[in-house]
Order: sequence, then C-alpha cells, then structure tokens
Amino acid sequence: MIYTMTLNPSIDYIVHVNELKMGDVNRMSQDFKLPGGKGINVSRILQRIDSTSTALGFLGGFTGSFIENWMKNEHIDCQFTPVKEDTRINVKLKAAEETEINGQGPALSEEEIQALKDSLEKITTDDIVVLSGSTPAGLRKGFYQELIQLIEEKGAEFVIDTTGDDLLQALSHHPLLVKPNNHELADLYNTTFESMDDIIVHGKKLLADGAKNVIISMAGDGALLFTESGTYQSNVLKRPLKNSVGAGDSMIAGFIGNYAKTKDAVEAFKWGVACGSATAFSDDLAEAAFIQELLPEVKITKL
Repeated sequence: MIYTMTLNPSIDYIVHVNELKMGDVNRMSQDFKLPGGKGINVSRILQRIDSTSTALGFLGGFTGSFIENWMKNEHIDCQFTPVKEDTRINVKLKAAEETEINGQGPALSEEEIQALKDSLEKITTDDIVVLSGSTPAGLRKGFYQELIQLIEEKGAEFVIDTTGDDLLQALSHHPLLVKPNNHELADLYNTTFESMDDIIVHGKKLLADGAKNVIISMAGDGALLFTESGTYQSNVLKRPLKNSVGAGDSMIAGFIGNYAKTKDAVEAFKWGVACGSATAFSDDLAEAAFIQELLPEVKITKL
C-alpha cells in the first residue's frame, strides 16, 4: 500500500478576473474550488494511473468535509485525522499576474497530533509513505522527523517532498525518493548553479547524503534522475503550459506508482515525467487519458 500524508491540506479557491483593480470591486470571470495539498495531489494522480493509496493527514470543519467528499467521489481511501479547527483555504488569484494568499492552517491539540501519529500504526514493511508539503503554523518544528522514526520502526519506505532542514535531516534515514527542483536544490546546499554540471554535482550529493533515488525538476529544461546505477535526463514535452500547481506532486505519483509495481527506477522516472507534464498542460491535475497520450513521447537518456 502507498500512504500519502498531508499535514496542512487546503481548499484551493482559484479566482480569475479579467483586470484586477486594487481597492475597487472586481468581478470574477470564472472560479474553481479544488482540494489542495501535496499528498492529496499524489493520491489523486495515483488513482488515475491505477495505483491505490490511502490518504492520511489532518482535516477539520466544513472545508475538511469538502476535501474528504471530493476524494471519496474519486474513489480514494481516506483515513484522515479529524481536528477541531477548520482546514485552511488558499486563494489563487489569476489576473495579469498570479497572486496567492495562503492560509496558515489550524491550531492542533496534542491529542490530535497523537491521533495522526497513531494512524501510522497500520503500516508494514511492504508499504511506502509519501510525506509532502508544508506543516501547519502551530505544529512543532521537526515533526517530520517524528513521523520518519515511526515509519522506520515499521520497516516501511518513505518519500519526502519538502525543503530546507526537514529535507536535510531526512537524508540520513535513506528516503526512497526526494524531488527538489533546481532552485530548491541550490538553496538546500546554500549555493548557486551556473551550469547543468553544477546541478548534476549536487544531485549526486543528495545520493551521497543518503537518498536512494533523486529527481531534480528543471521546468522547461526537463528533469534529471539520479540512482546508484547512473544519472538520466528526460526530454521536454511540448504543449502550452497551463498549470504549475501539482506538477511536482504528479511527478512523484507517477514515479512511486510505477516503482511500487516494477522496482525499475528508470521506467518509473518515465511515468513521473508523463504525469508531471500532463498536469502542467491541464487546468487541474492530469486525467488518465492524457497521461497515457504523453507517455510514448517521454525519452530518457543516460548521461
């Protein structure tokens, strides 16, 4: 089983206005309400590539009910931890420029935090847990390390998709996959990149520091995969870019969904690129048919 953990989910309220006038009344041209959160995105894409998952995390209030009902309508197993305060709403304002206003997330009691940790009691050595995204403002620092310790005690694998200290501290625990983009990778090692060679050096450093597999996404320059067997680069698929939200989560879902079945990192990378690209070319997360359409276009080259 693949479990996804979303500590700070949201409703993403996407608002389009033709022309934004600050300090004035504006009329929406269209709007969408979608479940948000990196782990939730991973579960939704896994379902579309016929890989089952169980979604874990904190949910509360009418906003949490919206997310859970959406997930159940997509036939995704939900075992969220209920919390007293409402799950946050993030506003994505799309005008001439894109502006985001993100909520902090609910305050959590010690009982709620322990209940979430208890939700990992069911995992086994055959399972993969995907830890991804930000944490609520009120959650104590280093909480991801507490979850990783629980996962290790169960003998399961884990993926971590976050940044900064949480990612650095996770590396020594040998995550199955990490997936920073090139900017996050530079920030992680407090450096700048002048060339592709610089990125490759630091991608290999992530392996040396403990990660089992590394994907570096580089937007319009494709992606790199680092494994014990070598370094690989994908081509760049060509379609109009519509949506950057969820593309990285889709890439993780494509990789993990395929890797769980095949244990072939290069083939899994191909699926990751197809899923990530399909979401980038879609208004919401990619649909199954579009992923299948793009899959033959993905070419992987060993460097």
